[in-house]
Amino acid sequence: MAWCPSHVGVMGNERADLLAKEALSFTTCTIRIPSSDFKPITHEFFKEKWQEQWSSEQENKLYSIQPTLGKWAKSSREIRREEIVLARARIGHSHLTHGYLVRREMPPVCIPCQKKRDLSPSEEWGVDQQLISKLKEQYKRERQKGGKKGAQRPKRSTLQAMLANLGGEEEMNEANQEEQMDNNNIPDIDADDEQVSKDVMVLPGGPDDDALEAALGLGELAGLTINNEADPLSYEISATKEAFRKTWNAKYTLRSHFDGVRAAAFHPVEPVLLTASEDHTLKLWNLQKTVPAKKTASLDVEPVYTFRGHQGPVLSLVVSPTGETCYSGGMDASIRCWNIPSSNIDPYDSYDPSVICDTLVAHTDAVWDLAMHSAKMHLLSCSADGTVRLWNPGTKSPLLNTFRTEDSGVPTSVDFVRCEPNQMVVSYSSSNAYVFDIETAQQVTKLDGHLSEETGANSQINRLISHPTLPVTITAHEDRHIRFFDNNSGKMIHSMVAHLEAVTSLAIDPNGLYLLSGSHDCSIRLWNLDSKTCVQEITSHRKKFEESIHDVAFHPSKPFIASAGADALAKVFV
Repeated sequence: MAWCPSHVGVMGNERADLLAKEALSFTTCTIRIPSSDFKPITHEFFKEKWQEQWSSEQENKLYSIQPTLGKWAKSSREIRREEIVLARARIGHSHLTHGYLVRREMPPVCIPCQKKRDLSPSEEWGVDQQLISKLKEQYKRERQKGGKKGAQRPKRSTLQAMLANLGGEEEMNEANQEEQMDNNNIPDIDADDEQVSKDVMVLPGGPDDDALEAALGLGELAGLTINNEADPLSYEISATKEAFRKTWNAKYTLRSHFDGVRAAAFHPVEPVLLTASEDHTLKLWNLQKTVPAKKTASLDVEPVYTFRGHQGPVLSLVVSPTGETCYSGGMDASIRCWNIPSSNIDPYDSYDPSVICDTLVAHTDAVWDLAMHSAKMHLLSCSADGTVRLWNPGTKSPLLNTFRTEDSGVPTSVDFVRCEPNQMVVSYSSSNAYVFDIETAQQVTKLDGHLSEETGANSQINRLISHPTLPVTITAHEDRHIRFFDNNSGKMIHSMVAHLEAVTSLAIDPNGLYLLSGSHDCSIRLWNLDSKTCVQEITSHRKKFEESIHDVAFHPSKPFIASAGADALAKVFV
């Protein structure tokens, strides 16, 4: 047993102990009195004692404001914040006079008398009007004097050096040193006016501006703003401007799916994202309709529409270039065609049967990937049944052609060759990839990376993508590599270990400058296609059954990127 002296040193507790011991010597009362009779008496007793103590604090400035204990007059506000404001106004505690209390700082020190003082609302502030007038006159004289001098601008040689050396940071530093040397050579302002006018340039709008700009030969460049760091759409890939590259940060978290999110695709124009999930549904998200997240700085987004129709997990998704329709492929071997509703639709509206417009049936097994032609509105699909099919949705006979290869395995990914509209590129589970002519259905090129020579490594291609402007195909492999192939020769032009685990997804920005890759190592990586280097890594999703990130996407026209994960989340970065 241990004795805990919890009441020692606490005056109120010691007083309570003393009174409890004294009560033991009282005569026991046999009259039954309810406790409700004692409460008003004890309450009044405590209030009297409190009032006695408060009345002894007459030097306290708050005593003059509220000498009698009790509620404030008309203090019946339902909002606590309003009560706080009223109480502070009554006692004179404002940010101007008692801001240090709110900030938990020491009381301010009066500079003339070097004493700590609390500013009371009843006290008048001592103001030296003569001193204020003197400071005003001094300020006016300095402004007038500064206006006569004029602002000093760089000399002609410095401006030319700055325009010539905009590309590099080191050259900018040299131009700044040159400018500093020129400024040191500026003569005294009290010197001869003619000499001053030669070396000092007046502000724009003066009489010599036109002549100055004509002499420099700048023309419209004279009004050019060089600083462009705040532009959210501006990022460069050249090494000299890498310091101005955009950094992506998580902003939106999309939580509504009940199982892993397999695919994500942006609307071509609007800030809208579509996702496809293993919970058999697709969802439409308006990124402008957000709610604050509970534990993070990101914003949660609620879906505005849910597409239901698949009889199994939805594995692939693509949006038409017009943004009016989207297409999804699932484990049920079907391809569903959907009319995308308005992003401002009421989530509680009644079901609209016109949303699902068509179902493309020809595959006999899961549809792994879809690709949309940017001009012809043709659709490509690859399936676990070993076929690649070309569709023309919206027609009576939508199936245009079927492509098969022997001894290549199951197709895993497909895409149109963006710089050759009549060609497509297909990857297979055997690590082979082929470029086909769509009109003749003949193989044009085999993308040969000599992957069979890498013994002991599973080099299956999980995803491929065609560069938007160059005859280059980029592939993501199970062996953690990303490889680049020339479509004309079929030769591999670059190979790099990109992630710690299998690379599952790829996306290229609309300008063809950056590559985005996702992997089961829970990371998204941004690659500079010019230097083939990783410029940013983002840890995005958690693992589920040894899987993490299933898909990544760039917005075609806005500064958004998205990721879809096995943790049933989709995330958007800005």
